[in-house]
Amino acid sequence: MKNTLKILSKKIKNKKVLIVGAGPVGCTVANILSNKNFNINIIDSRNHIGGNCYDYKDKYGLLVHKYGPHYFRSNKKKIIDYLGKFTKWIPGNYIVNSFIDKKFYDFPINLNTINKFFNKKFTPSEAKKYLKKISLEKKKFKNKNNFETYLLSKVGKNLYEKFYKNYTIKQWNTNPTLLSENIAKRIPLKFNYDNEYITSKYKLMPKFGFTKMFEKMISNKNIKLSLKKKFIFSNQHLNEFDIIVYTGPIDSFFNFKHGKLGWRSLKFVFKSYKRKYKQHCLQINYPNDFKFTRSVEYKYVTNQKSNFTSLSYEYPKSKGDPYYPISTQHDKKILKLYNIEKKNLEKQGIFFAGRLAEYKYINTDEAVGIGLSLSKKILKKN
Repeated sequence: MKNTLKILSKKIKNKKVLIVGAGPVGCTVANILSNKNFNINIIDSRNHIGGNCYDYKDKYGLLVHKYGPHYFRSNKKKIIDYLGKFTKWIPGNYIVNSFIDKKFYDFPINLNTINKFFNKKFTPSEAKKYLKKISLEKKKFKNKNNFETYLLSKVGKNLYEKFYKNYTIKQWNTNPTLLSENIAKRIPLKFNYDNEYITSKYKLMPKFGFTKMFEKMISNKNIKLSLKKKFIFSNQHLNEFDIIVYTGPIDSFFNFKHGKLGWRSLKFVFKSYKRKYKQHCLQINYPNDFKFTRSVEYKYVTNQKSNFTSLSYEYPKSKGDPYYPISTQHDKKILKLYNIEKKNLEKQGIFFAGRLAEYKYINTDEAVGIGLSLSKKILKKN
């Protein structure tokens, strides 16, 4: 019996895993499997770990998010407890305003927003009745299930056009009637005075940043990290590794054989100012002014003390790093073909996981959850 256990232990220890992508999913899988004596090779095409969560200190020593703000939130205590092994947490006070007609309004829309915009003093029940009165009925629209009709049926024409329409056109460069109503459903509508941007139970930030947290996750003798290394799949990988976890773009893995999937990209312009704060809150949306969609002042969530402050200004664009899946009907048809292919490859020990590999928008906590679930699946099979 002891000899059998030794043999089994040796087999597990010799399991070699290739993880493509050092983002939240890749780092989570690497952490879990390396602690079970799997030998892990992580590769990433970028020069850093952490994926789009990567943060760094600028020339003034201020922690900023290179790829735009990542507001960590979750409703799952197990995610918080798991990541808590690698970071201390600080509160994430995520306050957002929208700049409309030279005035600042709470966003997402709440009772303050409604009363200020319409110059009223509604109670919550009165505000609900009023929005219902000015909203348009879905049945009157030819195409009932899209971004625009969903919001017109919830907030009416005035609020939709001032707060949502132009922001969405800038963000997606697409007619809002062609976008899924699921995008609109991600933005809550509140009939109270709660001005928090996020409604999740846990709203936190890693005290020393996301990058430091991920560094601790993959600090294990069983993990080898290679940066600035592009991945092109070949059968040689199957000979070299027992398991492959791929977190890159799914269409790229298959060399775009069924076509390219549509993504929106972003350009970030960072500016520093010699003053304690530039804005009165963390984030300001600009639906109807300027070419950028929002400005973010990171000190509001890093809690750093400095006489300088740094902001990012966000410009949506068509080409560049993939951020948001456009997910048109054409994209969905292409994705279906790739999903058939990836299902067959799982039998050979190749797993696809994460935002790029699954072609869907996910938050950081969801990415970590995907990594935990996939690790459990791999351990069960091995």
